[in-house]
Amino acid sequence: MIVTILLLIAGLLLLIKGADWMVQGASSLARKYRISELIIGLTIVAFGTSAPELVVNVIAAFENHPDIVFGNIVGSNIVNLFLILGISGIITPLVVQRSTVWKEIPFSLFAALILFFLVNDVMFFKSKINMMGRIDGFILLVFFILFLVYIFRQMKKDKDLPQPETQIKNNFKIWLFILIGLASLVVGGKLIVNSAIQIANSLGVSEKVISLTIVAIGTSLPELATSVVAAIKKNKDLAVGNIIGSNIFNIFLILSISSLVRPISFDTIFNTDIFILVGGTIFLFTAMFTGEKKKLDRWEAIVLLIIYIGYTIYLIK
Repeated sequence: MIVTILLLIAGLLLLIKGADWMVQGASSLARKYRISELIIGLTIVAFGTSAPELVVNVIAAFENHPDIVFGNIVGSNIVNLFLILGISGIITPLVVQRSTVWKEIPFSLFAALILFFLVNDVMFFKSKINMMGRIDGFILLVFFILFLVYIFRQMKKDKDLPQPETQIKNNFKIWLFILIGLASLVVGGKLIVNSAIQIANSLGVSEKVISLTIVAIGTSLPELATSVVAAIKKNKDLAVGNIIGSNIFNIFLILSISSLVRPISFDTIFNTDIFILVGGTIFLFTAMFTGEKKKLDRWEAIVLLIIYIGYTIYLIK
Protein backbone atom coordinates (compact mmCIF):
# COMPACT_ATOMS: atom_id res chain seq x y z
CA MET A 1 0.00 0.00 0.00
CA ILE A 2 2.81 2.43 0.90
CA VAL A 3 4.53 1.75 -2.43
CA THR A 4 1.22 2.26 -4.28
CA ILE A 5 0.60 5.59 -2.53
CA LEU A 6 4.14 6.71 -3.36
CA LEU A 7 3.56 5.75 -7.01
CA LEU A 8 0.31 7.75 -6.98
CA ILE A 9 2.13 10.81 -5.62
CA ALA A 10 4.90 10.34 -8.20
CA GLY A 11 2.25 10.14 -10.92
CA LEU A 12 0.63 13.38 -9.75
CA LEU A 13 4.00 15.17 -9.69
CA LEU A 14 4.86 13.92 -13.17
CA LEU A 15 1.44 14.97 -14.43
CA ILE A 16 1.68 18.51 -13.06
CA LYS A 17 5.32 19.09 -14.06
CA GLY A 18 4.73 17.45 -17.44
CA ALA A 19 1.93 19.90 -18.20
CA ASP A 20 4.13 22.81 -17.09
CA TRP A 21 7.10 21.71 -19.21
CA MET A 22 4.93 21.06 -22.25
CA VAL A 23 3.32 24.51 -21.99
CA GLN A 24 6.72 26.20 -21.67
CA GLY A 25 8.12 24.39 -24.67
CA ALA A 26 5.04 24.74 -26.86
CA SER A 27 4.62 28.43 -25.99
CA SER A 28 8.25 29.07 -26.90
CA LEU A 29 7.86 27.20 -30.19
CA ALA A 30 4.69 29.13 -31.06
CA ARG A 31 6.31 32.46 -30.24
CA LYS A 32 9.38 31.53 -32.28
CA TYR A 33 7.12 31.23 -35.35
CA ARG A 34 5.35 34.50 -34.47
CA ILE A 35 2.04 32.90 -33.51
CA SER A 36 0.00 35.48 -31.60
CA GLU A 37 -0.23 35.54 -27.81
CA LEU A 38 -3.99 35.26 -28.22
CA ILE A 39 -3.75 31.90 -29.99
CA ILE A 40 -1.08 30.64 -27.57
CA GLY A 41 -3.26 31.43 -24.60
CA LEU A 42 -6.38 30.05 -26.22
CA THR A 43 -4.87 26.73 -27.27
CA ILE A 44 -1.58 25.70 -25.68
CA VAL A 45 -1.97 27.18 -22.21
CA ALA A 46 -5.63 26.19 -22.03
CA PHE A 47 -4.71 22.63 -22.98
CA GLY A 48 -1.91 22.61 -20.43
CA THR A 49 -4.24 23.32 -17.50
CA SER A 50 -6.57 20.54 -18.67
CA ALA A 51 -3.80 18.08 -19.55
CA PRO A 52 -3.81 16.18 -16.21
CA GLU A 53 -7.53 15.35 -16.45
CA LEU A 54 -7.22 14.63 -20.18
CA VAL A 55 -4.36 12.14 -19.88
CA VAL A 56 -5.90 10.30 -16.93
CA ASN A 57 -9.24 10.05 -18.77
CA VAL A 58 -7.82 8.87 -22.09
CA ILE A 59 -5.85 6.11 -20.34
CA ALA A 60 -8.85 5.15 -18.17
CA ALA A 61 -11.14 5.07 -21.24
CA PHE A 62 -8.66 3.02 -23.27
CA GLU A 63 -8.30 0.50 -20.41
CA ASN A 64 -12.10 0.46 -19.87
CA HIS A 65 -12.37 1.96 -16.38
CA PRO A 66 -15.59 4.02 -16.77
CA ASP A 67 -15.84 4.90 -13.07
CA ILE A 68 -12.46 6.63 -13.25
CA VAL A 69 -13.45 8.43 -16.47
CA PHE A 70 -16.61 9.94 -14.98
CA GLY A 71 -15.31 10.17 -11.42
CA ASN A 72 -12.25 12.16 -12.45
CA ILE A 73 -14.23 14.74 -14.46
CA VAL A 74 -17.28 15.14 -12.21
CA GLY A 75 -15.02 14.97 -9.14
CA SER A 76 -12.60 17.56 -10.55
CA ASN A 77 -15.47 19.92 -11.29
CA ILE A 78 -16.83 19.49 -7.76
CA VAL A 79 -13.35 20.09 -6.32
CA ASN A 80 -12.99 23.20 -8.50
CA LEU A 81 -16.37 24.62 -7.54
CA PHE A 82 -16.58 23.83 -3.83
CA LEU A 83 -13.02 23.33 -2.57
CA ILE A 84 -10.93 25.67 -4.73
CA LEU A 85 -13.45 28.52 -4.97
CA GLY A 86 -14.16 28.04 -1.26
CA ILE A 87 -10.50 28.42 -0.32
CA SER A 88 -9.94 31.31 -2.76
CA GLY A 89 -13.06 33.14 -1.56
CA ILE A 90 -12.02 32.80 2.07
CA ILE A 91 -8.63 34.35 1.24
CA THR A 92 -10.41 37.32 -0.36
CA PRO A 93 -13.98 37.96 -1.58
CA LEU A 94 -14.03 37.34 -5.31
CA VAL A 95 -15.38 40.00 -7.66
CA VAL A 96 -16.65 38.59 -10.95
CA GLN A 97 -17.00 40.22 -14.37
CA ARG A 98 -20.45 40.69 -15.87
CA SER A 99 -19.68 38.28 -18.73
CA THR A 100 -18.75 35.54 -16.25
CA VAL A 101 -22.03 36.01 -14.35
CA TRP A 102 -24.33 36.03 -17.38
CA LYS A 103 -22.46 33.79 -19.85
CA GLU A 104 -19.74 31.56 -18.41
CA ILE A 105 -21.46 30.41 -15.19
CA PRO A 106 -24.73 29.61 -17.05
CA PHE A 107 -22.66 27.84 -19.74
CA SER A 108 -20.99 25.67 -17.09
CA LEU A 109 -24.46 24.87 -15.70
CA PHE A 110 -25.59 23.93 -19.20
CA ALA A 111 -22.53 21.66 -19.54
CA ALA A 112 -23.49 19.72 -16.40
CA LEU A 113 -27.13 19.45 -17.53
CA ILE A 114 -26.27 18.28 -21.05
CA LEU A 115 -23.94 15.68 -19.53
CA PHE A 116 -26.82 14.38 -17.36
CA PHE A 117 -29.07 14.24 -20.43
CA LEU A 118 -26.58 12.43 -22.68
CA VAL A 119 -25.50 9.71 -20.23
CA ASN A 120 -28.95 8.71 -18.93
CA ASP A 121 -30.09 6.81 -22.02
CA VAL A 122 -32.45 4.52 -20.08
CA MET A 123 -34.26 7.50 -18.57
CA PHE A 124 -34.53 9.71 -21.65
CA PHE A 125 -34.24 7.37 -24.65
CA LYS A 126 -35.66 4.08 -23.27
CA SER A 127 -32.38 2.30 -24.03
CA LYS A 128 -31.36 -0.88 -22.25
CA ILE A 129 -28.06 0.53 -20.96
CA ASN A 130 -26.62 3.94 -20.11
CA MET A 131 -23.70 4.78 -22.34
CA MET A 132 -21.72 7.79 -23.48
CA GLY A 133 -21.07 6.84 -27.08
CA ARG A 134 -19.15 8.46 -29.89
CA ILE A 135 -22.19 10.45 -31.06
CA ASP A 136 -22.46 11.89 -27.53
CA GLY A 137 -18.76 12.70 -27.67
CA PHE A 138 -19.21 14.48 -30.98
CA ILE A 139 -22.10 16.54 -29.54
CA LEU A 140 -19.92 17.61 -26.59
CA LEU A 141 -17.10 18.47 -28.98
CA VAL A 142 -19.41 20.75 -30.98
CA PHE A 143 -20.31 22.63 -27.80
CA PHE A 144 -16.59 22.88 -26.95
CA ILE A 145 -15.90 24.47 -30.35
CA LEU A 146 -18.71 26.95 -29.73
CA PHE A 147 -17.15 27.76 -26.35
CA LEU A 148 -13.77 28.33 -28.03
CA VAL A 149 -15.40 30.78 -30.44
CA TYR A 150 -16.85 32.63 -27.44
CA ILE A 151 -13.45 32.72 -25.67
CA PHE A 152 -11.76 33.96 -28.84
CA ARG A 153 -14.19 36.85 -29.10
CA GLN A 154 -13.82 37.69 -25.40
CA MET A 155 -10.03 37.70 -25.63
CA LYS A 156 -10.13 40.03 -28.63
CA LYS A 157 -12.17 42.46 -26.54
CA ASP A 158 -9.77 42.31 -23.60
CA LYS A 159 -6.21 43.14 -24.54
CA ASP A 160 -5.12 43.29 -20.88
CA LEU A 161 -5.46 39.56 -20.26
CA PRO A 162 -2.32 37.98 -18.72
CA GLN A 163 -0.17 36.46 -21.43
CA PRO A 164 1.94 33.32 -21.15
CA GLU A 165 5.58 34.00 -20.42
CA THR A 166 8.47 32.04 -21.84
CA GLN A 167 12.24 32.42 -21.73
CA ILE A 168 13.31 29.38 -23.77
CA LYS A 169 15.14 30.43 -26.94
CA ASN A 170 17.17 27.38 -28.01
CA ASN A 171 15.47 24.95 -30.45
CA PHE A 172 16.92 21.90 -28.70
CA LYS A 173 15.63 23.05 -25.31
CA ILE A 174 12.21 23.85 -26.76
CA TRP A 175 11.75 20.34 -28.17
CA LEU A 176 13.31 18.78 -25.08
CA PHE A 177 10.71 20.50 -22.88
CA ILE A 178 7.86 19.43 -25.19
CA LEU A 179 8.96 15.78 -25.42
CA ILE A 180 9.81 15.40 -21.74
CA GLY A 181 6.54 17.13 -20.85
CA LEU A 182 4.48 14.79 -23.03
CA ALA A 183 6.34 11.73 -21.75
CA SER A 184 5.81 12.85 -18.15
CA LEU A 185 2.10 13.32 -18.81
CA VAL A 186 1.73 9.81 -20.22
CA VAL A 187 3.79 8.08 -17.52
CA GLY A 188 2.18 10.14 -14.74
CA GLY A 189 -1.32 9.42 -16.03
CA LYS A 190 -0.61 5.70 -16.24
CA LEU A 191 0.78 5.65 -12.69
CA ILE A 192 -2.29 7.48 -11.35
CA VAL A 193 -4.82 5.15 -13.03
CA ASN A 194 -3.02 1.99 -11.95
CA SER A 195 -2.39 3.27 -8.39
CA ALA A 196 -6.01 4.41 -7.99
CA ILE A 197 -7.27 0.96 -8.99
CA GLN A 198 -4.85 -0.78 -6.60
CA ILE A 199 -5.75 1.53 -3.70
CA ALA A 200 -9.46 0.97 -4.33
CA ASN A 201 -8.98 -2.80 -4.33
CA SER A 202 -6.76 -2.75 -1.22
CA LEU A 203 -9.16 -0.57 0.81
CA GLY A 204 -12.23 -2.39 -0.43
CA VAL A 205 -13.77 0.82 -1.79
CA SER A 206 -15.03 1.53 -5.28
CA GLU A 207 -13.03 3.11 -8.08
CA LYS A 208 -15.76 5.77 -8.03
CA VAL A 209 -14.81 6.96 -4.52
CA ILE A 210 -11.08 7.00 -5.29
CA SER A 211 -11.58 8.87 -8.57
CA LEU A 212 -14.00 11.42 -7.04
CA THR A 213 -11.57 12.22 -4.21
CA ILE A 214 -7.85 11.41 -4.58
CA VAL A 215 -7.65 11.44 -8.38
CA ALA A 216 -9.96 14.45 -8.76
CA ILE A 217 -8.05 16.54 -6.21
CA GLY A 218 -4.71 15.51 -7.71
CA THR A 219 -5.63 16.45 -11.28
CA SER A 220 -7.12 19.75 -10.02
CA LEU A 221 -3.90 20.90 -8.34
CA PRO A 222 -2.95 23.24 -11.25
CA GLU A 223 -6.32 24.99 -10.92
CA LEU A 224 -5.90 25.16 -7.13
CA ALA A 225 -2.49 26.78 -7.43
CA THR A 226 -3.68 29.23 -10.11
CA SER A 227 -6.80 30.34 -8.23
CA VAL A 228 -5.16 30.63 -4.80
CA VAL A 229 -2.26 32.68 -6.20
CA ALA A 230 -4.75 34.85 -8.13
CA ALA A 231 -6.77 35.42 -4.93
CA ILE A 232 -3.64 36.32 -2.92
CA LYS A 233 -2.56 38.76 -5.65
CA LYS A 234 -6.10 40.24 -5.70
CA ASN A 235 -6.54 39.14 -9.33
CA LYS A 236 -10.03 38.05 -8.31
CA ASP A 237 -11.72 37.60 -11.67
CA LEU A 238 -8.95 35.27 -12.82
CA ALA A 239 -9.58 33.08 -9.76
CA VAL A 240 -13.23 32.56 -10.73
CA GLY A 241 -12.73 32.52 -14.50
CA ASN A 242 -10.04 29.84 -14.21
CA ILE A 243 -12.42 27.53 -12.32
CA ILE A 244 -15.50 28.07 -14.49
CA GLY A 245 -13.47 27.72 -17.68
CA SER A 246 -11.85 24.53 -16.40
CA ASN A 247 -15.24 23.01 -15.57
CA ILE A 248 -16.50 23.72 -19.09
CA PHE A 249 -13.30 22.33 -20.64
CA ASN A 250 -13.53 19.16 -18.54
CA ILE A 251 -17.03 18.22 -19.70
CA PHE A 252 -17.05 19.42 -23.28
CA LEU A 253 -13.46 18.62 -24.29
CA ILE A 254 -12.14 15.86 -22.04
CA LEU A 255 -15.28 13.73 -21.80
CA SER A 256 -15.81 14.11 -25.55
CA ILE A 257 -12.28 12.87 -26.30
CA SER A 258 -12.68 10.06 -23.74
CA SER A 259 -15.87 8.77 -25.39
CA LEU A 260 -14.35 9.10 -28.86
CA VAL A 261 -11.45 6.91 -27.70
CA ARG A 262 -13.93 4.31 -26.44
CA PRO A 263 -17.69 4.39 -25.69
CA ILE A 264 -18.06 4.56 -21.89
CA SER A 265 -20.75 2.83 -19.84
CA PHE A 266 -22.36 5.10 -17.24
CA ASP A 267 -23.33 4.06 -13.73
CA THR A 268 -26.39 6.01 -12.51
CA ILE A 269 -24.76 6.24 -9.07
CA PHE A 270 -22.89 9.25 -10.55
CA ASN A 271 -26.19 11.08 -11.01
CA THR A 272 -26.04 12.17 -7.36
CA ASP A 273 -22.63 13.76 -7.97
CA ILE A 274 -23.90 15.51 -11.12
CA PHE A 275 -26.84 16.89 -9.09
CA ILE A 276 -24.36 18.22 -6.51
CA LEU A 277 -22.36 19.87 -9.31
CA VAL A 278 -25.54 21.40 -10.77
CA GLY A 279 -26.66 22.61 -7.33
CA GLY A 280 -23.26 24.16 -6.61
CA THR A 281 -23.25 25.99 -9.95
CA ILE A 282 -26.75 27.35 -9.25
CA PHE A 283 -25.55 28.43 -5.78
CA LEU A 284 -22.59 30.27 -7.35
CA PHE A 285 -24.88 32.03 -9.84
CA THR A 286 -27.29 33.00 -7.03
CA ALA A 287 -24.35 34.24 -4.92
CA MET A 288 -23.69 36.85 -7.60
CA PHE A 289 -26.93 38.60 -6.58
CA THR A 290 -26.83 38.23 -2.77
CA GLY A 291 -24.80 40.62 -0.62
CA GLU A 292 -22.64 42.63 -3.01
CA LYS A 293 -23.60 41.97 -6.62
CA LYS A 294 -21.17 40.14 -8.92
CA LYS A 295 -19.15 39.04 -5.90
CA LEU A 296 -18.57 35.77 -4.04
CA ASP A 297 -18.57 36.97 -0.44
CA ARG A 298 -16.45 35.31 2.22
CA TRP A 299 -19.44 33.71 3.98
CA GLU A 300 -20.60 32.21 0.68
CA ALA A 301 -17.13 30.77 0.13
CA ILE A 302 -17.29 29.24 3.62
CA VAL A 303 -20.63 27.63 2.69
CA LEU A 304 -19.02 26.11 -0.43
CA LEU A 305 -16.15 24.69 1.63
CA ILE A 306 -18.48 23.25 4.28
CA ILE A 307 -20.57 21.56 1.58
CA TYR A 308 -17.41 20.01 0.11
CA ILE A 309 -16.33 18.66 3.49
CA GLY A 310 -19.80 17.19 4.01
CA TYR A 311 -19.77 15.70 0.50
CA THR A 312 -16.39 14.05 1.13
CA ILE A 313 -17.61 12.55 4.41
CA TYR A 314 -20.68 11.23 2.57
CA LEU A 315 -18.43 9.57 -0.05
CA ILE A 316 -16.11 7.75 2.33
CA LYS A 317 -18.81 6.49 4.71
